[in-house]
Amino acid sequence: MAIDNIWAVIPAYNEGKNIRNIVKKTKKYVDKVLVVDDGSKDNTSEIAKKSGAIVLRHVINLGKGAALKTGCDYAAKNAKFIIVLDADAQHDPEDIPRFIEKLNKYDIVFSYRKLSRKMPFVLRFGNWFISNVVGILYNVRLNDTQSGFRTFSREAYRKIRWNASDYSMESEMISKVGKQRLKYVQIPIQTIYSDKYKGTTVIDGIKIVLNMVWWKLFNHNQR
Repeated sequence: MAIDNIWAVIPAYNEGKNIRNIVKKTKKYVDKVLVVDDGSKDNTSEIAKKSGAIVLRHVINLGKGAALKTGCDYAAKNAKFIIVLDADAQHDPEDIPRFIEKLNKYDIVFSYRKLSRKMPFVLRFGNWFISNVVGILYNVRLNDTQSGFRTFSREAYRKIRWNASDYSMESEMISKVGKQRLKYVQIPIQTIYSDKYKGTTVIDGIKIVLNMVWWKLFNHNQR
């Protein structure tokens, strides 16, 4: 079965220096590229448009989860499959074909970053801890729950659509994969840590774990 009608959704906040290359590289592998400018104060939107992306813009910064939901809601109107990746050049669009080839058999394809000394220790420990909590609570076994490079079908998106507006959305998505018993697989990716201060912080990690426990205890409120 051929895989077609694939959209890439890229949340971006003040990524004027990176967005051109990300959009141009991603366009090689998908039908449409959609950038959600999450209230940037720089020229992210203008550069993304000139690079050939569809651009949606939040007037103020609402968070990664909110930006991705805005983009995925829009893409799901037409796309059969959605790929989400970050705008800060940590994800290599050349990995996209490896995600696509798994979509015939799985509802969602996760990625995991290969462990290396370049990954800050706090990220290595946080990923290990959160991954274990996810496995215990939701019986979803992943090496890296916080890697944002993911692919899923339109039908799967409707089942995993999250409420969180921050980085917790990545774990909320996983909790719903477990609840809905979706078929998933994970593939390894290389990651470039161009900005060690960007991404999930220790405080974010604590919030994520507390949220996962809350979702488990009150999962009757999850769609």
